[in-house]
Order: sequence, then C-alpha cells, then structure tokens
Amino acid sequence: MPERRRTPTLPARLTALRTPADPGFWRSPVRGARFTAVLGVVLLAGLTLLVVTGLLSYAAYNPDLDPVNDKTPGKGWLGFYLFAWPTGPHWLYRLTQGLHVTVGIVLVPVLLAKLWSVVPRLFALPPARSVGHALERLSVLLLVGGALFQFITGLLNIQLDYLFPGSFYTLHFYGAWVFLAGFVTHVALKLPQAVRVLRSGGTRRQGPDTLAAPDPLPATLSRRGALVMVGAGSLLLLITSAGRSFDGPLRRIALLTPRGGTEQGPGPNAFQVNKTAAAVRITPADTGERWRLTVRGPAGELRFSRAELLAMEQHTAALPIACVEGWSTSDQLWRGVRLSDLAALAGYPDSPPDVFVESLQRSGSFRKAALRDNQVRDGRSLLALEVNGAPLSPDHGYPARIIVPAAPGVLNTKWVETLTFGEL
Repeated sequence: MPERRRTPTLPARLTALRTPADPGFWRSPVRGARFTAVLGVVLLAGLTLLVVTGLLSYAAYNPDLDPVNDKTPGKGWLGFYLFAWPTGPHWLYRLTQGLHVTVGIVLVPVLLAKLWSVVPRLFALPPARSVGHALERLSVLLLVGGALFQFITGLLNIQLDYLFPGSFYTLHFYGAWVFLAGFVTHVALKLPQAVRVLRSGGTRRQGPDTLAAPDPLPATLSRRGALVMVGAGSLLLLITSAGRSFDGPLRRIALLTPRGGTEQGPGPNAFQVNKTAAAVRITPADTGERWRLTVRGPAGELRFSRAELLAMEQHTAALPIACVEGWSTSDQLWRGVRLSDLAALAGYPDSPPDVFVESLQRSGSFRKAALRDNQVRDGRSLLALEVNGAPLSPDHGYPARIIVPAAPGVLNTKWVETLTFGEL
C-alpha cells in the first residue's frame, strides 16, 4: 500500500509562513544595492536643489520685515539665514520657485522607486543592533516621513487643494526642517557606501548585496529597464507640468497644473491670475469713481483718484508674475507710478523707506503685505495702472496694483487701497 502523506500540523504551517521581517519574504529580482545607489544619487542632487530653493522661497517673503508677511511666527532660530530679498534679477523668484515645484514633481517617481527598493530594510529585526544602527534607523524615519509629508502637502498646494489641517506655509516650513535633519544625517551615513557600490560596477568586491532578494523570482524586467521606467515617468511629469512657467504651446500641455492647459483668451490682460475679483468679492462699486488711493507718511494723509495718478509721471517695467505654486507668466509690460515717487509725496524725498500695502480685499491671506526699502527704491517697482497698453482688468487688480521685480506674486498686491510709508 502506498504511504499516506501526513498533513502538516498548524504549528508547522505557521513556521513555514514568511513575514516582512524575513528577507525571503521579498522576492523581486530588481532590488539591489546598485539600483538603490543610482536612485539615491539622483535624489541627493534633486532634494538638495529642493531644500535650497525652498529656503529661498521662504526668504523671498521677507518674513522678518513685518508680522503680516510672516506665516510662521514661532520659527525662532530656524529663521537664522533670512536676508533682504533682492529685486534683481527681476526673474529671480520665477526661476527659484519654478525649479522648486518642477523638480519636486519630477522627483516623485524617483522617490517612490527609492522607497520601494529599500522597503525590506524598514521591517528588519531587531530594530537597532547598535547605537550607530539606531541613529541610521532614526534618520530613515525622519527622512521617509518628512519626504512623504513635504511631497504630499506640496503637491496638494500646487493643485490648490488645501486638504491639510492648518496653514500650508507653517506646515511646509516646519516639515522642511524635520526632513532636512533626516536628509543630512542619512546622507552622512550612506553616501560613502553608495559611492563604493557605484565604483564597484555592480561586482561583489564590496561584499554581499544585502538589498538583493535571497530567493528571487524569475526576472521579467532588468534593473536597467526599471531605471528607464522611472526616468520615463519623471519625463512624462516634466512634460505635463513644466509648461505652466511658459507661454504658448508649452503651457497648453501643462495638464497637471491649474495654471496650464487652458488659454486665457485674447487681449492685453489675457494672462494667468490666482484670485479673481469675484472670488474675493471686489465689486464695481468698490473700484469705481469713488475709489481713492490713500498715501500716508510724514507729509500726512494724501488721497488720489485714479485720474490724478494717471496725471503723474508714468513709468514702464517689463516684469513677470510668479507664484508659490510654481506657475509664472512671461514679462508683462506694466505702466504706472513709481513707488519711490509716491514715497517722496508721503514725505521721503531722498531715501524711500519700507511700505505697508493694504488692499480693498477684506478677507483671505495676503490682503495686506509689507515691502522692504530696497524694493521701494527700485525704479521698476510700480503702483501699476495699466498692463500691456491697456487699463488693468478687474481680475488683475483694477484700479491699481503693486508690481515689484523678483517678488512672489502674493506680495504684488491687487486692488490697492492704502500705502503707508515708514520704517516697519
């Protein structure tokens, strides 16, 4: 009689099961030290650029000038690096913030692939084998948590989906420092190893590949093919997002961003806006014949109608609009009264000081803003009354708006009501 096979008992079945802590649980043949090292080097360059441009973006708001500009009042010593944001070159913020957002979008496939490549390490037991290993695991926690938080909140902000609790500025600022702590620590610990792996050319001179699966499944895609797929994903995101910083055909294919993919129509005012007059409840009654610009300073309180402003000496400046979401316009030709001339009327004929700007807008963020003295002094800084040869449209700030070179879009206040000159 044939021998009857014994059915494994329950304990025997349990011992045969593999958990994520078991290296044999992970069987993809793509994982490996060299694959991870290549992704890591790309992220090292990209994330470094994101950190630098992100810190510059915060400095561009001149948050140390006035509390109205500072969306992170509890930052303390984290604002140690702040400096007076310059007005030149006039495209500076357009470049730095455009890079920040575009590179962030492009790095999404690389970040996800890198996390996938090292996910077995996150389940490794014991959690800490030594002090050095514990420090490494802590850096990974800060790095992964911080990166996911920064990317998710940043992508939501780009899409104007404010689903996170609290202010984006506050969350993104503090999240950046948490991420930076993990990033610097992780790079210091892992960069030498990554360099050794890349120099070894994938050979075994550096010892066993601890990221490779010990019992891999049959390969359906090579590691080089996987890297090509990640690169193709990044290229696709670049093509469908970067155009929001350019005019013409490139903007029309920027389908993944709110300020791309649609035409604004013909005419001098046909370029992008964030806030429309209707959205902030600015009505024709607010901007009609009764509107007056109030200018305050040592000379007292002066009031000007739009006609009186148009009768003053007019100046032109070719400047873009660039916003924190990463979108921007090309240079538009603005025309109006220099802020320095208005400062002279307010009682500062020789050395224009800071200015506090207030809008007709009654609610919402940045309805008030402060500009530093170097911004007021620049001859291209205008109280603009016209753009591209035509009066401002209501959505672009009629009857008057601020336009300052290299300043974030939210500091180019629309529907201006009051200018108060003086040291802030």
